Amino acid sequence: MPAEQPTILATSGGFRAGTRTTLEFHKLVHYAVELSGATKPKVCHVGTAAGDQRGFQAELDEAARLVGWEFSHLNLFVMPATDDVEGFLSAQDVVWVGGGSVANLLAVWDVHGVGGAMRRAWEAGVVLGGVSAGSICWHAGGATDSFGPELRVVTNGLALLPYGNGVHYDSEASRRPAIHAAVTTGVLPKTYCTDDGAGLLYRGTELVEAVSERRSGGAYLVDRDRSSGIAQEESLDIRRL
Repeated sequence: MPAEQPTILATSGGFRAGTRTTLEFHKLVHYAVELSGATKPKVCHVGTAAGDQRGFQAELDEAARLVGWEFSHLNLFVMPATDDVEGFLSAQDVVWVGGGSVANLLAVWDVHGVGGAMRRAWEAGVVLGGVSAGSICWHAGGATDSFGPELRVVTNGLALLPYGNGVHYDSEASRRPAIHAAVTTGVLPKTYCTDDGAGLLYRGTELVEAVSERRSGGAYLVDRDRSSGIAQEESLDIRRL
């Protein structure tokens, strides 16, 4: 069942420690499924940013069995799991992209044509979502530790959303100044940011709301002030899931 409009949920969350399993899907992933409207959801995890780790995938499979979802993975290592990546993605209700190296993710996706397949799935109503690298990738770019401990900015995101993106805004002290510097210098356009546990819901390319699976933490817009040329930050209204 396709979403009514192209939908993206870009987050800094989605998982929590489990009770009988290593992890469980937290409220943000459940919200992504809710947005799809599917009663028997088909959910695909894409773990490119972390190198398609099979052990982690097994933990996600256990979490999916707890909630009764039809769950799959799009593996690209050591080779794509299918000859028809676009068809595979378009058959899902939700595609959730995991964290890791967004620079590596974008490079591997480019080799295998995944970016175009993601765009067409999004246009067809598949809900796209993800955490960290799986949030930045949908935007024009963002700050990342893909290259080392000192943050650098990538600007070759898929740009389904014509904004910058900042993740882990409250848990890593270097994130906020890196985003502010990139917006001030024009390396990034106006940029939407999330604290851990928060997410940004876009319908088409418009931000509809900010949400959080936690009781604290927020979301923010960083934009360049026209008169001073310096990045300014404002807090966004946020709904607790």
